[in-house]
Amino acid sequence: MYAYDLHKIREAELLHRAERERVLQQVRRDRRAARRSGRKEDEGAVSSLRNRFVHAA
Repeated sequence: MYAYDLHKIREAELLHRAERERVLQQVRRDRRAARRSGRKEDEGAVSSLRNRFVHAA
């Protein structure tokens, strides 16, 4: 009976750890999506006047 009890305790620990990992992955995924949605990737960067023209000889 002792081995069975240890098995059930270990099983419960593993299930708890797996659920925690799933939640953490979802949080990371949501944060990444929030960061990406905050960017304006469809708009290009505006270059400054210094980079637009070549220096005169």
